[in-house]
Amino acid sequence: MTRTIPAQLAVSCSKTPERRAWLERLPGVLGLLESRWGLGIGLPFDREDVTCAWVAPVVLAAGGSAVLKVGMPHMEADHELAGLRFWDGDPTIRVVDADDKLGAMLLERCEPGTPLRTIPEPEQDVVIASMLHRLWRKPPEPHPFRPLYRLIEYWSAETLADRARWPDAGLVREGLRILDELARTASREVLLATDLHAGNVLRAAREPWLAIDPKPFVGDPAYDATQHLINCETRLHGDPEGLIGRMADLMESDRERVRLWMFGRVAAEPRQNWGDDEWMALARRIGP
Repeated sequence: MTRTIPAQLAVSCSKTPERRAWLERLPGVLGLLESRWGLGIGLPFDREDVTCAWVAPVVLAAGGSAVLKVGMPHMEADHELAGLRFWDGDPTIRVVDADDKLGAMLLERCEPGTPLRTIPEPEQDVVIASMLHRLWRKPPEPHPFRPLYRLIEYWSAETLADRARWPDAGLVREGLRILDELARTASREVLLATDLHAGNVLRAAREPWLAIDPKPFVGDPAYDATQHLINCETRLHGDPEGLIGRMADLMESDRERVRLWMFGRVAAEPRQNWGDDEWMALARRIGP
């Protein structure tokens, strides 16, 4: 059966041979899972933020609904399934079934599934901070989760390989230095979501809000403010110190570390659009 491939997922998969090969195998994988788990697979979600996995609603053989997610090769999300099993629905979606080798997950479906981003941003701040407090736990040894500095090393290698696009070499190098220093100097380390923002929190029946798409790493809780802050672009550019301080206080995190994590990501993260003068101006405003 022909399967629809969401546009943004196709773009992501075009970037490496490994991902292109994964995309070619995907229809066969979906057919196998459909038969094995007795699924009625619907059309995939095709939104701008569906970039790293094929995700679709499904009807279960025994009745009821779920969500099928098959992830493309993606370093940041390597331990998503392990994280969801660790948190076990508190406050994340639950795993119904999974195939670790295929990177496939059958997940609890959020109903009505409305994203948190549909409510005013100041209210989002409170929900995000509350969820982070619940997520931050130290996993018992042995566990599969990587330290946060491994993610920083991965990003830094991408940034260093892209020197030709650096708009301000001094700013980028300082961002890289700060990211490395912060990743290795946390006074407290817990399991982080690393990608918790209002698009990855859905309204549900079991709880008012549930988190989806975690990318777990063990590290500094102050880091976990950054993705939500980056997504609150207008407020962040308008009053960076005020918004950073508000989120740090709601999270009960150190304001200075949250500010420096934000500086490092804005100045030196490889996915940042270095051609955007507004973001570079922000890095200069909040930098050390």
